[in-house]
Amino acid sequence: MAPKRQKQKSSKRGKTKITLPVSEEAEPVNMESMGHPEIYPLVLTNKTQEIFNCRIDEDVTDEQPYKLIKKEDIFADFENRAAVSDFYPVKKIIQEYPGDELLLVYDKDFKYGLNFYLIGTEEGKENYLNPPEVPEAQEEYKEHIPEDIYIYKPPICKPWVSLGSEKEIEEESVKESTKEITYMISRKRSEFGAPVKFSDQNASSVKDAYIECTAYPDKNFTLKQLERDVGMQVVPKIKDTSTQTRWTYPKNATTQYYPREFSEEEKEALGQSKTLTEFLNNVSISVEIALQQNEIMNTFINDWKILAEEEGTFGDKTDTHLKEYQSFTHLHNLTEKMITCVSWHPIIYGLIAVSVAVRLSFEERVHFSGKLLLQPSLILFWSFSDPIHPQLMLESPDDIFCFQFCPSDPNIIAGGCINGQIVMWDITAHADRIENIKADGSRSKNVTLKPMFLLEPESNKEAMYIRHCAVSSIENGHRKVITDIHWLPDTFEINRLGSVFENRSGISCQLVTCSADCTICFWDIRPQKALTPQPPTEKKKEESIEVPFDVPSTFLHLNLSWKPLSKIRLSKGETTLDHCPTKLSLSEDSLLYKAQDKMLAQSKATKAGEMNPYQNLEGGLGNHLKPIDDFCTKFFVGTEEGEVIYTDWKTERDPETGRFMTKKPVSLYTVHDGGVHTVQRSPFYKDIILTVGGWNVAIWKEGITTGPLLQSSCAPKRYTSGHWSLTRPGVFYIGREDGYIDIWDLLEKTHEPAQSQNICITMITYIKPWTFSAKQQFIAIADYYGTLHILEIPWTLSRPSTSEVSSISHYFEREVKHLEYVEQRKKIREEEKKEMELEMEKKKVKTYQKSKEQLEAELKMDYESYLELEKDILIHLGLIKVKETMSYMEMI
Repeated sequence: MAPKRQKQKSSKRGKTKITLPVSEEAEPVNMESMGHPEIYPLVLTNKTQEIFNCRIDEDVTDEQPYKLIKKEDIFADFENRAAVSDFYPVKKIIQEYPGDELLLVYDKDFKYGLNFYLIGTEEGKENYLNPPEVPEAQEEYKEHIPEDIYIYKPPICKPWVSLGSEKEIEEESVKESTKEITYMISRKRSEFGAPVKFSDQNASSVKDAYIECTAYPDKNFTLKQLERDVGMQVVPKIKDTSTQTRWTYPKNATTQYYPREFSEEEKEALGQSKTLTEFLNNVSISVEIALQQNEIMNTFINDWKILAEEEGTFGDKTDTHLKEYQSFTHLHNLTEKMITCVSWHPIIYGLIAVSVAVRLSFEERVHFSGKLLLQPSLILFWSFSDPIHPQLMLESPDDIFCFQFCPSDPNIIAGGCINGQIVMWDITAHADRIENIKADGSRSKNVTLKPMFLLEPESNKEAMYIRHCAVSSIENGHRKVITDIHWLPDTFEINRLGSVFENRSGISCQLVTCSADCTICFWDIRPQKALTPQPPTEKKKEESIEVPFDVPSTFLHLNLSWKPLSKIRLSKGETTLDHCPTKLSLSEDSLLYKAQDKMLAQSKATKAGEMNPYQNLEGGLGNHLKPIDDFCTKFFVGTEEGEVIYTDWKTERDPETGRFMTKKPVSLYTVHDGGVHTVQRSPFYKDIILTVGGWNVAIWKEGITTGPLLQSSCAPKRYTSGHWSLTRPGVFYIGREDGYIDIWDLLEKTHEPAQSQNICITMITYIKPWTFSAKQQFIAIADYYGTLHILEIPWTLSRPSTSEVSSISHYFEREVKHLEYVEQRKKIREEEKKEMELEMEKKKVKTYQKSKEQLEAELKMDYESYLELEKDILIHLGLIKVKETMSYMEMI
């Protein structure tokens, strides 16, 4: 054989070499992969078919698809056509074939890929020409099998031939290069199961208690970098430069010009012009139509603004956060007092009153009681026009912790002291001073305030101290600090038993207070009718009391003798203890939000010359008043223990003692984990109440006694105050002890605040929003250090959407339905539990109520099973044979 010539082809990188054969007989391809190693597919051209008489559809057909070809004819074709012969790929198979004739089969369906195939063994030839006989059952089964169904043929096991892959697997496999380390931890046997006690230990004080594990390089685990992919990119050099234009001093310059006018000749020519006349005649109709359209509708109106609300600025941070507008601090008491209560003046813009108290605990107050008597307790009136000097200072006998303007007359103020007394002020004589604080003395809301540096140097600099008109009796009032105070509306009044009557006077004359002494008191500012005639000696004493000239005599009849009209206690039931109320909310509190216009009208009438109705008060609760039967006398109370109580102020007669006692609370829930600081009704929904206390917030619905509609999770810091928004029904503000304010928006989120904002560095003590106009709203936030922050509420938190009231109402209705569903499920679970307990009891009763016959039968069965077990054991041990067992059983 001629030597093989090989041509080597190398790649450009020089890594791999490919060897291509030039003149080498290719290995014949058979169908070994399909389970037929004796079959070799071939392609026979038309010429080859004519030479060997195997033409398709003539010599070979569907009925006879094979042809026997002599071996000598194929060799003759090799000599004539050499490598061009179609049988050349299987030359080696033909040479090694032992027979004289080879079987060539026509592959019509290209089952093996080509049009013919050659059978290269005698055995395969015999199997094809004489197929083995198939049983009749199998033939019938084959007739039913469709031709398209694939028949599974199991694979044939063949010996494994190594191609060198095991070397690659060994090279790529991970082998342990380091020795394994074995640790053994032992302990004394006596210490097994001994109790273990863990305790804190200072690492620096005990020797060998602190071990520092510092990093160090380990040579056994160092990696050598053999290859690195590095990318480079050409970047142009950048240079930052800046320029500044030269500023020149501005100069005033004026120019004068005159209008260009037609001459007389030009005017005559234009008047006689036909083109101008035709133009005016053609255009006059369209101009008239345009003028009419301008009169009918506004062409400059913004249709997009009318189509939908402007919410493009909703995501802007500057429009969603509170902006600080002003702050007030009393310079003389900068670090000694805190703000306890805040209230905006009902009718005067930019005027706000705050009460301050000393930041001392009860023990510290007792220790410094002598010094505290020398310091005045004040309510300060601040104005936007002067953030440094208070406009008025109301004096009180002790620190004020709550106060409120009278809804009928804003010049009447009532406050509660830390010692349990109620203080009354009348600032009618100083009303002109606080009204003229604004520029030009105008009371209109559209007035523009002067900046602080433009005020006159001597205007409003001297603070005015105002003494109180009356103080309640310290013996008959509260024993501890008054935590909340409310004026009753001018629509009703109550008597000593809590019954509600019609108020014909048209002014608010009664108050309600709650205190830490576990009592809620109702007060009447009108002189009470004495049931017994007063001795003449007491009348002389009252006449001999001299009233200072600067104290109004409005409430002189109440001074030091004012007693509560009625007093109720919130009992805890079977125990002798009472609940300690901190805040309360009456059913008519929502009416006070809408009393601003009424107060403004009353103040104007008083200023016009009419007599102040509080100057001549009549005796209270006459017998001719008409009772109101369908009035709701229930109210919400928040306690010092975090409880929210819904109770009634009406008293009922005890059948055992005959005394009038307070009714039991309708509902009581311990929701808050701390004292309740806020109990407030929504200004939009009369039956929705917000309570703030401890570390969470809750929203309640009056009439729903199953629990709160909304209860927040624990906040990161304790909540200290809260207030509803005055314009958006789904927004309320919550103050925290770390100086942050949480803004809740129920339309956006109901499980957490929509946003939080830092206001100060200390605890927020009070929150009070105020609406100045539809475009401007403020919120007053007081802190523990005595600073009052005035912030402007952004547009997104002040302007409600068109359907916000209905959306929030639907949300509350859904929560009510959810509570009802939960209660129903609880009842169903309780009934199921009771049924299960009854079934268990029945089963127990059945087991214990067995008759004597049943017990004897059970004992007999147990004894027989014991005998059978004994017999089996004896047979297994070989102690008793089978024949002996029969006699053994007969003996037994």
